[in-house]
This record gives sequence, C-alpha cells and structure tokens, in this order.
Amino acid sequence: MKTVLIVLLLNALTIGSSYAQTKRQGLFDVELRRAALAQPAFTSVRAACLAIPRDPAWSSLKPVESLKATEGYGTDGAANSYAWAVMVLTGRTLAGDAVSETSLRDLLLAWAKAKAFANTEVEHDAYYALKRVLLPTVVAYSVLERGLDEGQKRELSEWIDPLVRRIDRNFDGVVDRNNHRYLADSLLMAWGAVVKDEALYAKGHDRYRAILAEARPDGSLALETRRGARALWYMRQSLASLTVMAEVAATRGTDLYDLRAGEVNFDRIMSYLLNGIAEPNVVMAYASENYIPGGETDARRQDLGFMVKRNHGRHYMAWAEPLIARDRAGLATKRLKALFVRNIRSDRPLIDEFVGGNATCFWGR
Repeated sequence: MKTVLIVLLLNALTIGSSYAQTKRQGLFDVELRRAALAQPAFTSVRAACLAIPRDPAWSSLKPVESLKATEGYGTDGAANSYAWAVMVLTGRTLAGDAVSETSLRDLLLAWAKAKAFANTEVEHDAYYALKRVLLPTVVAYSVLERGLDEGQKRELSEWIDPLVRRIDRNFDGVVDRNNHRYLADSLLMAWGAVVKDEALYAKGHDRYRAILAEARPDGSLALETRRGARALWYMRQSLASLTVMAEVAATRGTDLYDLRAGEVNFDRIMSYLLNGIAEPNVVMAYASENYIPGGETDARRQDLGFMVKRNHGRHYMAWAEPLIARDRAGLATKRLKALFVRNIRSDRPLIDEFVGGNATCFWGR
C-alpha cells in the first residue's frame, strides 16, 4: 500500500503537458506537497526544507513600519531579515516541523498586529521592496492556513490583503511595464488564487500574455536587455516572475508554459537567457544602451552573479526548480537541466523572494 501511495504522489508531482485541477490554489498545491514530503522517496528534498536552522531570535524581530525609497541604485533592505525568517520557517513548516510552524504563525501575527509596512512610501522603489517581502508572506499564509483558527485567518488576511492591493499602482513610467510590474502581477495572481479573487488572479494571467506579446522574436525583453551590464540579470528576474505566474495558473489547471504570442513562448524567452549566459555577447546589441546599469558601467561585463548563491543566502536561479521538476520536453528545458546540474544543484536549497521562498522545498525532486 505504501508503495502505491508513493507512486501516486510521484505521478501527481510529475506535471507534464496536461494539468490536473487541484483543490488547493496558490503558488503550489500545499497539501499534495506536504504529503509528498512525508514519503521516504522525498527524504532528500525534505532535508532541503529543513537545511536552514530556525533562529530563536526571529521571534524578536521588530516590525518594519515603513519601507522607503533609496537614493541612487538599490532597494530598501529593512525587511530582509523578516523575509529570510519567513522563507526559512515556511519551508520547515511544510516539512512538518511543528516548532517552526508555531514560530511562523506567531511572527506573522505579531507583524499583522503591528500593521507592518502600512506606512510604506508611495515610491516605485519602496513598493518594489514591499512586493519582494509580500510574495513570501502570501506563500507562508497558504502553508499555515489549515492550522489557523478563524480569528487568526481574519487577522492575517486583513493585514496582507490591503498591502497586496496597494502595490497594484501605476507610477507613470517604465516601472509600470518592466520587471517591477511583472513582480507586482505575479504577487496579485498568487494572492488572488489563495483568496479566490478572480480579478486579482486575472492581473497576473493578463500580464503573462502581455509579456509574451511584447517580447522580441528572439525572446529578449526590450526594457530589460537595455540595462547594460545587468541586461541578463533582469532577463533572469523577469523569468522568475513568469515562472510564478505559470505555477499559480497550473494549480487551476491552466498551462501557461506552452502559451504562445506569435513566435514567442516561455521557452523562447528562457532560451535567450541561456544563450546570454553561455555567450554574453549575444546581448550586446541591446545592452549597449546602458540604461541604469547599476555599479558596472561597461555593458560588455555582464553581471552573472545570479548564477551563485548570494552571501545573504538567496539564490536568484531558484525559479529553475519548478522547471526541472516538470520535466518538460524541448531543447530549452534540456539546456536548463544541464546548466542546473553543472552550476546550480550543489547550492541547494535554492531560496529567493522572487519565487516565494524555498523553491527546492516547494518543487524539488
């Protein structure tokens, strides 16, 4: 009987070209994943969920009242410790660590009671920082939900919901159409799926289609590839948000990975990034515009720092985990797999705000 159960779980988690409608909607099917992680076949993945220890000091983190715009290039990092704690505790909770579940619940409730982030400055940079911390918060809520009483659910949703809706704002500039907006709509889509708000969900669904429609035939994104030394950096960041949108859609039985707009689909955009990683000169024709390139002003020196785990624990290629788990057909996926095995797999667990937390725990095989 146990063998049959494992096979059924593996089959359910091997999501190919057909998508089964699932009961739980959000970034992933929480209960299916929880059940899988309890099986011997997933022992190594469960270990990845638990790889980062719980820090008792996280219970004393002081709520951040306001995220602020930063001068020059960069993002307010005032909530970085909160985001890290939430991402680590969510993975541990999913793997069945009851102490971490209590810690995560208490942390979110404390920040909800303090109305954290309520006074965030209405500036695109500050809102960008807010989006980054909200996506892991939404995922944490979806993982905690079954163990919350009605009062706790209400308290958390009444804190999260207005913050999520607040980031659905236009600033009358390119940030309304570039990776800032992609991140916003991936968040709106995820929260919309969790609370069953079709209007919010549609924001991400429609943005996904718009990204494909606006991409060049070679798969490049015009507003990202002009960013000089960070052209590939922002292509990768855009793919992270596209992946979140596609994964949320998958919990509702919708396949966005194979959606096309003209010649462009997800694989075409991913292939462009992979081409650039293999040979950065690919992006030079666009990157030479050197629009807000960051610290490096020479567009020929592409920043590939996203290929290694950062000193703050994040790994910006975490979005590859669901693609590897899906085992999709096609050359782009084969190339991503090869890159993953060669350069990324040894850095597991892969944790990143842009995919909502511990991607190895959520999708790893």
